[in-house]
Amino acid sequence: MAQPRLTDFFARRRPGPRAAPPRAKPAWRTPSPAKPAPPTPARTPGGSRKRARPPAEPTRDHPAPPARRRLRLPADTVSSPSALAAPGSPEEATLSAGQLSCLAAQEDKASSKVTLSELKSCLQRARELGARAQELKASAKRKDAGEPRVLEDQGQPAGPCGQKAPAYQRFHALAQPGPPGLVLPYKYQVLAEMFRSMDTIVGMLYNRSETATFAKVKQGVQDMMRKRFEERNVGQIRTVYPASYRFRQERDVPTFKDGVKRSDYQLTIEPLLDQEAGSTAAQLTASHLLRRRQVFGQNLVERVREHHRAFLASLSPPMVVPEDQLTRWHPHFNVDEVPDIEPAELPQPPTTEKLATAQEVLARARSLMSPRMEKALSDLALRTAKSGSPGSPGPAPPATPPAAPPAAPPAALKGVSQDLLERVRRKQAQKQLAQMTRQPEQERRLQRLERLPELARVLRGIFVSERKPALTMEVACARMAGSYRAALSPGEMEKHVQLLSELLPDWLSLHRIRADTYVKLDKAADLAGVLARLAHLARAEAAL
Repeated sequence: MAQPRLTDFFARRRPGPRAAPPRAKPAWRTPSPAKPAPPTPARTPGGSRKRARPPAEPTRDHPAPPARRRLRLPADTVSSPSALAAPGSPEEATLSAGQLSCLAAQEDKASSKVTLSELKSCLQRARELGARAQELKASAKRKDAGEPRVLEDQGQPAGPCGQKAPAYQRFHALAQPGPPGLVLPYKYQVLAEMFRSMDTIVGMLYNRSETATFAKVKQGVQDMMRKRFEERNVGQIRTVYPASYRFRQERDVPTFKDGVKRSDYQLTIEPLLDQEAGSTAAQLTASHLLRRRQVFGQNLVERVREHHRAFLASLSPPMVVPEDQLTRWHPHFNVDEVPDIEPAELPQPPTTEKLATAQEVLARARSLMSPRMEKALSDLALRTAKSGSPGSPGPAPPATPPAAPPAAPPAALKGVSQDLLERVRRKQAQKQLAQMTRQPEQERRLQRLERLPELARVLRGIFVSERKPALTMEVACARMAGSYRAALSPGEMEKHVQLLSELLPDWLSLHRIRADTYVKLDKAADLAGVLARLAHLARAEAAL
């Protein structure tokens, strides 16, 4: 007897519509391409809640291609009307698994062709770029072979790939703080710093009675300056200050290094001091170091003065400036392009005679030869000299460079009379001469005169806003310092007010009352006329 199902029991006892009979599981069969797939039975509202399983994909012998990427077909396949049917049409269902696999194979073949062509083009491009890089490298090497010598002749360090010196070296004189003066080039200042470091190291070794060798001094200077220090720099120091050191080549100097033997020659450095009367043991003290540094700096300035004199003599018209009145360089004189100092020759270790050729051996053993053999060798030497003398051309005389033609006047000055040009050049030369011989006090006075027009406008505005006939000097200077565009101290501002009262006593006056100084201003005066008078005074003072 069959056991009743629980669902049938509840269906009988529960009022309402009768439950649908259990759904039979459909038989899954592979549809033929000629027949359309059988329709799926529609779901009834009273049926099971389970979702109907979609029909299986049409497969014959091979599984369907994966759907991870979009199918791309060649142009001829897509363009043909029989290749693919429109989506949703009855022909779409008729595509068999064989046709789909064939289309997938064609797609892979087309994509592989595209990838191969792209790789070939990238490889060709890489080869072209490599050839271009080799050409640029070869041209840079050819350029480097000829340019560093030119840069050294001009006094500029030759950078890599023929580059110029950095801007902080080429324009070092223009970036110096304070008023312009007799500024040294960058390479001269570096050399002065090297001399200071070298003098410090040599003084330490000399004061403790230790032999100062170049190896010790080089290591100490490089540690202090973080720059390379070579024998060439020592030669430059000797050129600038010949009476600073005594250089010798000595051996048997203890080095305490494995790379240097005790029997090797080393360059020793000994400072030259002025022996004072009554002094027993000379020491390189701090006063000696300071004095030697000042002498070295003066020698460097003197070298730059020589180049400056040559520059002034090459001008048109030439200029002559007294050396005791020169306070700054010519405006067109490029200080940083001064040629480098030629290093002096340092003592070299003595060369030991070594027999390297047969001729040297014969010359040494001549005393051991017989007279007959010595005569034969001398005859052979004479015949060799005679055979080589007529055929050997003498050294060609140096070619004399052709004289440079006179410089033609620029095209913009054609038609201008020479007298007018000469007057303008003389006036410009006088102005430059006055600028080069101007004292520092005059320079500061000119700077104050240039600030006076703006300060006069600020001071009048302060008096108008305060509505007072007079102000104390402290209050007026503090207000002016707060209103002026540049940072000036109240003490510097007081000097400007005193100069303003000295130049325009009818417009600004100072009154000393007890312990305070009062400033009185004529507010009714025309400000434009006051500014014009100040500008005229500044121009007249600058022209002197």
